[in-house]
Amino acid sequence: MNEEGKKKNFNFFKIANENREKYKEGYKKYESKAREYFNDKEKVKGLFIEATQKAETDKDALDEIIEKLQLLLEVLQAWYKGTYKEIPKKSIIMIIAAIIYFVSPVDLIPDFIVGAGYIDDAAVVAFAIKQIAEDLEKFKLWKETNVDWNTEEASTK
Repeated sequence: MNEEGKKKNFNFFKIANENREKYKEGYKKYESKAREYFNDKEKVKGLFIEATQKAETDKDALDEIIEKLQLLLEVLQAWYKGTYKEIPKKSIIMIIAAIIYFVSPVDLIPDFIVGAGYIDDAAVVAFAIKQIAEDLEKFKLWKETNVDWNTEEASTK
């Protein structure tokens, strides 16, 4: 990633941090729905497919967060397939809530608003990543030592 890309990504973390309470409140709206999904892996699989398709369709608009979103989708996929079990329930719920927010067409800034529609989605993804950073690092290490797990479905690049 070039320096400009890194700077843009940093700005989303800054936005998420500056508006932490707003995104925390937004997250809480999706948390109860995420808990329902947590208990129904078929719903999680459907959410994963929907998010993957949206990310693929809108990848140009999501250029600044696609790698971070990809990581969340990989964790979710490994969890619902049962290949990765080391992630705490609260972290999976946060990932599910962030992805529900991402696929929702009605959020703080509707996705159809050109140039601004994904700012809130990016900030929510950044907020979630910041909250569960330690668990994501553990997943990355696990992924390096378990190269045989299937990531074909998680590809959004």
